[in-house]
Amino acid sequence: MTFLALLDYASVLVFALTGALVASRAQLDLVGFAFIACLTAVGGGTVRDLLLDRDPVFWIGQPAYILIGVAAAILVFFSAHLMESRYRWLLWLDSFALSIAVAAGAGVAIAQFQPGVIVVLMGVATGCLGGLMRDVVVGEIPLVLKQGELYATAALVGSAAALIALEIGISTREALLIAAGVCWALRAGSLAFGWSLPVYKSRPPRA
Repeated sequence: MTFLALLDYASVLVFALTGALVASRAQLDLVGFAFIACLTAVGGGTVRDLLLDRDPVFWIGQPAYILIGVAAAILVFFSAHLMESRYRWLLWLDSFALSIAVAAGAGVAIAQFQPGVIVVLMGVATGCLGGLMRDVVVGEIPLVLKQGELYATAALVGSAAALIALEIGISTREALLIAAGVCWALRAGSLAFGWSLPVYKSRPPRA
């Protein structure tokens, strides 16, 4: 198994767990759990592969990704009630999934020798779009749009960190690990310490 495939498997598993947790909060049935888990798990990677014209899309070429999503959904369906705070579990699992997926997305673009801007955008798309789809489908405010929180910003900086690491001669694998670490550090700081960007506040027009 290649390192990029390992990243994809890891992000699929953790994102599927977050999707299933969201399904539990929405009180869906088992089929609903599986649908939301798989949508979350493969959504970002699917958009990435379509935009990069990868053939086949990663989970069509290897259906085991879908089976992992379904297994995660079943696990959470029968264990979610044991969690004291499902939302807190969701936030922290999502932070890990985001970081892994950012590295996976950036890595795929790097492997295709895409320019730096595309590498960064693919990292952001892979990391953010699955969770965005998950939250929109169940009618929640997407985590990526929560006011002031570092989410897309963490994904963007993490992807950029991979490029900087490559430029100074670090190997691709280590550069992707750096990307995941930087992304997670920013997202975790936002969750634990309230790190945020300033938000726009309207002002009354001048007389």
